[in-house]
Amino acid sequence: MTVDVWEAMGTVVSLRIPDTLAHTRGPAVDGVTRVIDSLEREYSLYMDDSPISQLARGEVTLESMSADFRDTYSRAIEWRNDTGGAFTPHRGDGVIDLSGIVKADAIAAGAVVLRAHGITDFSLNFGGDIIVAGDDRTWPVAIGHPTDTLATLATVELTTSWCAIATSGTGDRGEHIWRSVNSGQHIIGATVVSDDIVASDVWATSIISGGSDAATSASQRGYAVMYVDDKLTIHANLLMRDLISEDTVPLFANV
Repeated sequence: MTVDVWEAMGTVVSLRIPDTLAHTRGPAVDGVTRVIDSLEREYSLYMDDSPISQLARGEVTLESMSADFRDTYSRAIEWRNDTGGAFTPHRGDGVIDLSGIVKADAIAAGAVVLRAHGITDFSLNFGGDIIVAGDDRTWPVAIGHPTDTLATLATVELTTSWCAIATSGTGDRGEHIWRSVNSGQHIIGATVVSDDIVASDVWATSIISGGSDAATSASQRGYAVMYVDDKLTIHANLLMRDLISEDTVPLFANV
C-alpha cells in the first residue's frame, strides 16, 4: 500500500491506495487536497474571512450566501429533522455552524476525486472517519476506546456495502458536542457504519447528543451502531456485530 498523510481542517488526512495505482497518486492527492481546502475556506468558523464567519458576525445574510452554502444548510436542517433535533447546524448562541456535516462532505468529495482519477481501490481517513472502496477486499478498521487512547473496542471489516464509518465522542477533548438530552444515560462514544459517510457522521454525532433514543433511531434506519455509555458498557446492534472481526468481539449489551 502507498500511504499519503497531510493536515486539513485541523485534523489529519490519510489516503491508502494499492502500489499498482501509485502512478496516479500525485494528481489524485492534489485533487483531494484542493476540494478539502475549498470547503474549509467557505465553512470554517476559524477563518475570519470565510463566508460563514462573515455570516456569524452579521455582515452578510443567509439569503446572500452561495447556492452551495444554502444547499448545505438545507441538508443540515433535514438531518436535524430526521434525527429529532439530536443533530443541529446551530451553536447554542444561534450561530450557524456546519462543521458537523462539512467534514463528511469533504470525505465524500474526496472519494469522487479519487474515482475520477481512476482510483477505485482506496481508504480515505479524515480525522478517524473513513470511507473505503474496492470490490475484492475488506478493510479492517479499529474502533478506539473513548476513554483510553491506547485501547480499541473492536475491529470492523468494511466492505463496498458497508464502506463508511464515523466515530464521535467526548474522548480526550472533553465535552465538545451539544447534548439535546440532559437526563438519563449519557453516551461517551458512538460509532456508526453505513454506505454513506455523511449519514454515518451525522448519526454518530446525534447518538452522543441524543442518547440511547438516537441510537435506537439510527438502528431502526438500518445503520450499524455501537456506543459506550458513561458506565463503560458497550452496546451494539446486530448489524454492527456482523461487521466485527470474530477475534475482537467484546461483551455487548443490545442497542
